[in-house]
Amino acid sequence: MKIGLFGKTGQVAQEIQRRVPANVVLTVLGRDAADFSSPMNVRRAMDALEVDVAVNAVAYTAVDQAETEQNLANAVNGLSVKALGEVCASRGIPLVHLSTDYVFPGHGETPWKPDDATDPQNVYGASKLAGEQALTATGARHITLRTSWVFSAHGKNFVKTMLRLGADRDTLEVVADQFGGPTPAADIADTCLALADALVQGHRGGTYHYTGGPDVCWADFAREVFFQSGLKVAVTNVTSDKFPTPAARPLNSRLDCRSLETEFGISRPDWLVGLQDVLEDLNSRVQRFKGSSRS
Repeated sequence: MKIGLFGKTGQVAQEIQRRVPANVVLTVLGRDAADFSSPMNVRRAMDALEVDVAVNAVAYTAVDQAETEQNLANAVNGLSVKALGEVCASRGIPLVHLSTDYVFPGHGETPWKPDDATDPQNVYGASKLAGEQALTATGARHITLRTSWVFSAHGKNFVKTMLRLGADRDTLEVVADQFGGPTPAADIADTCLALADALVQGHRGGTYHYTGGPDVCWADFAREVFFQSGLKVAVTNVTSDKFPTPAARPLNSRLDCRSLETEFGISRPDWLVGLQDVLEDLNSRVQRFKGSSRS
């Protein structure tokens, strides 16, 4: 199987590159090869690929910054996804596309199902929804995989932020009224690879959800980060209004993942195990750095 991966340095993209099976030929397109701020650039890049399936792991994810960079967010998350889908449709190449829980209104406590009504509450969510809808309209055979609260040893994420803050403080206030499923990027990568294979085998496509379990609030997520890392940090629960942000955040990011398990046998990953793996990865990097510094 030949896969064209759009995205090179993001959390999921890096994990796909690390975990791709030996029998898969992976062509990776970073920003230098496919700049998603330019739909025409993306169109040319996809048109030049000779692959069996494409995976789009590119997204504009600066949630607060999107409020003032609406055009850029829409170009990356919407217009370029449309361009990608149009080429895939014309060439008969299926596509796996990553999306987000932010397409939902974020109220209540019930996990969102793939076919629930969408109503994004910020520019980022609206741009991701626009990309989903544009991709569907192209007629390309595709799978949209919505996920949330992604973490890994790469890039910027909640786990790394807590480790950085916890190294200098013995107490932290963390919001406890926002709930979701922390999701290891490594597990998302494995799922993308499995879904890509399913599309190559003829799967019709559709929209599915995939998050880690069990669902927790950010404060309890932080407590587990500190517990597993051995940092002695006391976490105090606060509400979202304690930390106002330019973009509204969903209080309910829970996603119903049952259809993915029913159709593909892919169950929700245990994020506590994934967190242990990420912490071990980060620790090994520190040890390698110390070793190289002494040499």
